[in-house]
Amino acid sequence: MKQHALIAGVGMTPFGRHLDRTLSSLAHQAIREALDDAGIDIGRVQAVWAGNAGAGIITGQACVAGQVALRGLGLGGVPVVNVENACATASTAFQQAASMVTLGVYDVVLAFGVEKLYHADKDRPMRVYMGATDVDHPEQLDAYLTGDLSEADKAAAPKDRRSVFMDIYARMARDYMAASGATQRDFAAVSAKNSRHGALNPLAQFRDELTVEQVLAARAISFPLTLPMCSPIGDGAAAAVIVSPRAAAELGLRAPVHIRSSVLNSGFDPAPGRASVTTETADRAFALAGITPGDIDCLELHDATAPAELIYYEALGLCPPGGGPDLLRSGATTLGGRVLVNSSGGLVRKGHPIGATGLAQIFELTRQLQGRCGARQAEGARVAVAENGGGWIGSDAAAIVMTVLSR
Repeated sequence: MKQHALIAGVGMTPFGRHLDRTLSSLAHQAIREALDDAGIDIGRVQAVWAGNAGAGIITGQACVAGQVALRGLGLGGVPVVNVENACATASTAFQQAASMVTLGVYDVVLAFGVEKLYHADKDRPMRVYMGATDVDHPEQLDAYLTGDLSEADKAAAPKDRRSVFMDIYARMARDYMAASGATQRDFAAVSAKNSRHGALNPLAQFRDELTVEQVLAARAISFPLTLPMCSPIGDGAAAAVIVSPRAAAELGLRAPVHIRSSVLNSGFDPAPGRASVTTETADRAFALAGITPGDIDCLELHDATAPAELIYYEALGLCPPGGGPDLLRSGATTLGGRVLVNSSGGLVRKGHPIGATGLAQIFELTRQLQGRCGARQAEGARVAVAENGGGWIGSDAAAIVMTVLSR
């Protein structure tokens, strides 16, 4: 829907391995930072949307994770909606919270996402990822994952434990290579670019810079993916305070960020000639916001693996079909380029604690629009877009949120 809400403040923890932290302690850090950024006390919050995807499996905290975290901050007596929507969990919480402000139900709300995926039992996070697919029909997923491989290729595939989504993205990458002429080296170049961005982000999980050759020489995961092309598991939290124009005026906010549109959509069984759910959702979000792809100054894409960035360049209309590799090689999507993509380092470098990822994108873009990103700042940024997908059914994402912000 077309939005009229504003972002008053954002907060985020460092992403990474936080074995010594509880789910609530991570949430508290991000929420306190967002409230401080907005300059308000938690008592001003009228409703909360709390995102988490995996705690029921990882920590055993199910059903009331939001209420538990907020009670620890002294907040009760307000509506709390717990949101679970695979990797699009936090962006769904954000979209729902912003929509309720736009509709006039509330003036000041909070959206946060939190996740802990690291665990001594390494099977637990893998169970979370598998739960983001259609577990009633595993044969359909198996057919998609290996349908383009010869028996020899199937036998040669690495057998290491890994998220099923790395195999899903590997199949997407192979299809994209066949359609566009992209190479494994192009995917490595995405990882190298985002490592340069991530090295400038103090909250990123990985901050070392990588060369294309280092990415190509790394351990194979699922062809054509090597380890640095894949987002890691991680822990972390992110939050945003969302307000109405009336509340923004009352609070005297000096640099609120406008939510121009935020569209929540779900995948579908494709018909011949129909665009992907990503393209359909982007078209709708851009139309509601009154922008075109050429208006975008900075963009956070859901690069759960590096090839996805090139695929989404095309899906969002940044370049024509097959033009992703050329757009990357032109330098247009790196620091100093025409449209800065994944200034945070993206999921492959910033990290991907799935229940927090969508709001981490909002955190980065809000700070970009406010000119607060230091060495990774997109100069003069006025329009920003976040694309956050989640889950997999059939041959496309199960859920997606596309958000347009402006200053």
